[in-house]
Amino acid sequence: MIGLELYDQQNESSETMNLADRSEYRPMLDFRESGSVGPTVNRFRAFLVAACAAAGMMAWEPPAALSADGDPAPATSLRFYGAKPGSLEKARQRIAAGDKGLKRALKNLVASADETLELSPPSVTEKERQPPSGDRHDYMSLAPYFWPDASKPDGRPYVRRDGERNPESRDPKGNDGPRILMMGNSVETLSLAYFFTGDRKYAAHAAKMARVWFLSPDTRMNPNFKYAQAVPGKADGRPEGILEARHIAVAIDSLGLLADAAVLSDAERKGMVAWLREYVRWLLASPAGREEQAANNNHGTYYDVQVVRLALCLDRKDYARRILNEAKSRRIASQIAADGSQPHELKRTKSLSYSRFNLEALCELATLGEHAGVDLWRYSSPQGSSIRRGIEFVAPYFDEPAKQWPYQQIEEIKKNDFMPILRCAALAYEAPEFEAIVEKYPDAKADRFQLLFAP
Repeated sequence: MIGLELYDQQNESSETMNLADRSEYRPMLDFRESGSVGPTVNRFRAFLVAACAAAGMMAWEPPAALSADGDPAPATSLRFYGAKPGSLEKARQRIAAGDKGLKRALKNLVASADETLELSPPSVTEKERQPPSGDRHDYMSLAPYFWPDASKPDGRPYVRRDGERNPESRDPKGNDGPRILMMGNSVETLSLAYFFTGDRKYAAHAAKMARVWFLSPDTRMNPNFKYAQAVPGKADGRPEGILEARHIAVAIDSLGLLADAAVLSDAERKGMVAWLREYVRWLLASPAGREEQAANNNHGTYYDVQVVRLALCLDRKDYARRILNEAKSRRIASQIAADGSQPHELKRTKSLSYSRFNLEALCELATLGEHAGVDLWRYSSPQGSSIRRGIEFVAPYFDEPAKQWPYQQIEEIKKNDFMPILRCAALAYEAPEFEAIVEKYPDAKADRFQLLFAP
C-alpha cells in the first residue's frame, strides 16, 4: 500500500469520507519546501499554511522554518522538483558567466515561452461533447488504443488495438487530453522562463493559465479524472486515465517558481489550496486511484511520480519518502528483470517506446528521491534489478549507430526522447558512457534538459 493511505480498508469505494479528520491526512498544502528564496517566498509559504488551516484541513504546529510569531526565517535555495536539485541555480550562474551551450538551451526555452504567450489558456469547458455527468467541467477523454468494432452495427463496445492510436482520442471536440497537455507544458515553460529571465510577463501568463484551469467558476476543471480514457460501450472512464493527470503535478510544481512574482492574489492562492486538497483526496481514495496505484507497469510508476511530486509540493516529505522506499520493490524490483529488460513493457506492440517511457518515469521518481533523501538510483534488488540495468539494456538501441531492437515496435522511435534519460544517468552514476551517446545528437545541446539537468 502507498504511504498516503487516506481511506478505510473496510470502505474501499468511498470517495466522500471526511479524510481531513484522519490524523494521517494533515498535509501542509504548500508549493514550497521550507528553505526557499527570499522573504516573499516564505510569506507565500506561510500564507498557504494559514489558508489550509482556515479551510479546516488539518491541525498543525508551525514548522521550524517559521518562528513562533510567523515571521519568515532566513531562506537558502529555491526548490523545483522537476529538476535535479541545484541544477536551475547552477545553470543560471553558468549562463551569467557566459556558458554558450546553456545560452543556446535558454534561447530555445525563451522562444518557446514567447510562443506560449500567444496561446489562450485552455479549459475543459471548451469541449463540445458532454461527459456522462452532463457537466463540462469534468475532464473527459477516450482511451487511445480502442476502435469501433466493425462487426457491430454501432461499433460498440470498442475493441483494443494496442499501439494503434484512434484519431478520435485526439479530437478536441470530445477530449481534454490535448488541453491538459498544453496547460501543463505551458505553465512549466512560462515558469522556467520567468526563473531564468525575471521577466514578469511570463509569470503573469502562467498564472492566467492556472487561473483558467483551476479557479475560474466558468472554466475550472472539477478535481477528478472519473471520465478519463473512456471506452465507448464499455466504460465511462478507466483508472488508466489517471496517467493523463501527471500534467497536473507538473503545473502545480512549476507554479512554485512564481512565488515572488505576486501574480496570484491571496484569494486565488487559497482557491488553489482548496482545489488541490480535493484532487489529492480523489487521487488517493477513489477506486480508480487505488487501481492505478496497483498497476505493475508504466501506469503504476507514473502514479507514484504524481503522488510523490504532489507530496513534496504539499511539504509532506515523510509521505514522499515512504512511497519512494516502497518503490524499490514495487516498481524497480518487480518491473525490471535481472538482465535489465522490462517484461511488462516488452509485451506491448511498441515495446521500445514503452520501455523508454517507463524508464523516464523511473528517472523522474529517482530525481524526486534526490529531493526527498531516498536513493533510487543505486538501489539494486537481490536479483540485480536496478534503474541502471534498465537503462543499460535499452541504451544500445538509441546509440549511433543503433543496434536493431529484437522485439515488436510498430512505429518509428523518437531517439531524441531518450537523451534526458541518458543525461540523468550520466550525472547520477558519473558515467561518461551515457553522456557520450548524448553528444552524438546535436539537437540535444539546445534541449530543455540541459537546464534541468545541467552537466
